[in-house]
Amino acid sequence: MSGEILIRDMAEDQRPREKALRHGIKSLSNAELMAILFGTGMRGKSVITLSEEILRDNDNHLSRVARLSVKDFMNRYKGVGMAKAISILAALELGSRSAADAASITQPVINSSKIAVEVMRHHFERLPHEEFWIMLLSQAGKVIREVCVSRGGISLTAVDVKLILKSAIENYASAMILFHNHPSGALKPSPQDDALTRKICEAARLLDIRVNDHIIITDGAHYSYHDNGLMPG
Repeated sequence: MSGEILIRDMAEDQRPREKALRHGIKSLSNAELMAILFGTGMRGKSVITLSEEILRDNDNHLSRVARLSVKDFMNRYKGVGMAKAISILAALELGSRSAADAASITQPVINSSKIAVEVMRHHFERLPHEEFWIMLLSQAGKVIREVCVSRGGISLTAVDVKLILKSAIENYASAMILFHNHPSGALKPSPQDDALTRKICEAARLLDIRVNDHIIITDGAHYSYHDNGLMPG
């Protein structure tokens, strides 16, 4: 298109594709990776400049870019069409799924909140509403299954304890970890969170199923009941 600055119009030593061929894909900056996906810039603006401006607008956090919907992306960055917006968001989602897949292949023993969050975080990325999940564990502490128990509103999701226990029994789980997110970013558990944790622990104990932890996830952080000594005895 007339006025657009293409990657092929850039000096050879500045072209991200050539740099990737010479030094490997990991040598590229986030802006260069984004530029390859965009392919073209906008009138009077190179694709690298466009990519750098989008990253700066999101404090250089790819996770913030990934939370945008296609419509939001197009509205915020005038001149970026639907195809480009979808390409970027699809690539970020693929990266998120790749990380989750790698974690599932290695089958780690879930013996800390940090490892548990690494496995589960992708379920909660970019969610504008609350969700409640359980991670079902074998006697050896390995993941049997990850189950979404409920999806709710911005600040609340209803949880049926019977469904949690049903999933645990059907999958022969010896233990479980509870997870839910706070879209608000608040890490501190609410009184309702505390009451629900006690209720699930008491019910699971009758079936000889351990509840190892209840973890609240926000963007970039988490809160563990176990680590803070709040798991019911």
